[in-house]
Amino acid sequence: MLKIENLTVAIGDKQVLRNINLEIAPGETHVLFGPNGTGKSTLLGTIMGFERYKVVSGKIYFKGKNITDLPCFERAKLGIGVMIQRPPTIRGLSLRKMVELCGAKAEQVDKLAKTMEMQNFLDRSVNEGFSGGELKRAELLQLMAQNPEMLLLDEPESGVDIENIALVGHVAKQIIQGQGHSALIITHLGHILNYVPATHAHILYNGEITCQQDAPMEVLKCIEQSGYSACVAGKCVVDKCASCNNKLCGR
Repeated sequence: MLKIENLTVAIGDKQVLRNINLEIAPGETHVLFGPNGTGKSTLLGTIMGFERYKVVSGKIYFKGKNITDLPCFERAKLGIGVMIQRPPTIRGLSLRKMVELCGAKAEQVDKLAKTMEMQNFLDRSVNEGFSGGELKRAELLQLMAQNPEMLLLDEPESGVDIENIALVGHVAKQIIQGQGHSALIITHLGHILNYVPATHAHILYNGEITCQQDAPMEVLKCIEQSGYSACVAGKCVVDKCASCNNKLCGR
């Protein structure tokens, strides 16, 4: 579904990501952990094709197609969708029209909006005056209309209460459970993993992917108990971790 080869990325003159290699197969959900400022959002933005991220070297493939130089809208057409932390306000464009632009037929919009409890927001400008939870629900409404094969979620728990986390989680799971759909999720707290089962975990540390495991919840426990640096150094031990013989990030 997604393959990243030796990817190095810069923002302006600053190199943020170095030699990133990652593969996500159809039907897999991968979770990305890491400290603030280590490049997690940069990775998702680069996959999506946001212009501020400059690919210095390496390749990005989606469903076997080299998309490294494709603009953002072409990647969206191919089936990549993203939920970012701070979506922009778009004054003058109604949420209803935005959902139609994302792929929903006019007669479907109200039904989708009811699912996300956003029916009273359809005739307002996109994200104008929305609370944190409303922003997340509006983004998910757009993603439901798009129905992407590859879903990128950047800290979906950020700025929302427990009730909205549950709603975000259930809808994200619904999108991901489409036939062969996949996801890459950034999370600090791991709450989203209570609703969206992940198959693989990675730690992005100082701009590099340093650990890759198939036990996401155990990796999260490792981080909570000993911190990122211990995991990266191979010093993190979690009791009864059968998948990796009690050593999650051995190097």
